[in-house]
Amino acid sequence: MAFLELAKQRCTTRGFTDKKIPKDDLDRILAAGRVAPTACNKQPQRIIVVQRPENILKVQKAYQTFGSPCILIVCQDKRKPLIRPFDGKCSGDLDIGIICDHMMLAARELNIGSVMVGLFDPEIIRKEFNIPGSIEPTALLILGYPAKGFLSSDRHQTERKPLEDTVMYENYCEDNR
Repeated sequence: MAFLELAKQRCTTRGFTDKKIPKDDLDRILAAGRVAPTACNKQPQRIIVVQRPENILKVQKAYQTFGSPCILIVCQDKRKPLIRPFDGKCSGDLDIGIICDHMMLAARELNIGSVMVGLFDPEIIRKEFNIPGSIEPTALLILGYPAKGFLSSDRHQTERKPLEDTVMYENYCEDNR
C-alpha cells in the first residue's frame, strides 16, 4: 500500500474487541518502533507490553483502555537525554511521538486499531509497573481490533485544514489564513 493511503487509513480507535493480537503481528509493530528515527539515534524508548488482564486493570487506574487486549506503555530513558542548548528542550518527547507513530502505522497496516494517549497519570503507571525514576512514562499506545471498524480515509477531506492554512513558504505569515 502506498504510504499516503496508509497514513489516511490510520485513525483513532476507542473501542476494541477482545481478540488477542498474534505475537508475530505484535513483534512487527514493535519492530516498526525500533527502526523509528530518534535524535542522534539515542533510542530513548523503553516499552512495557501489557496483555495480562490483571495488568490491564493496573493501567485502567491511570486511564481507560477501551476494552483493549494490549497496551504499550511507552517510556523514555531520561539518563542521557539530548538537550537543545538554546532553550533546554529535550528531544525525548519528539522521539517517543515518532516511535508511536511508526507503531500506529504498522498496526493499521495489519488491520489493528490504535490510540496514542498522553493524558494519563504517570505516577500511577510508575507505581503499578515498578518503573524507576530515571524512566518517564510518556505515552500509552492502546492497540486492538476495532469493535466498530475503521473510519473512512475520505474523512480527511473535511476533517483536516487545507495545506494553505498550515503551511507557509520561506517566512511565517498569518495573512494566508
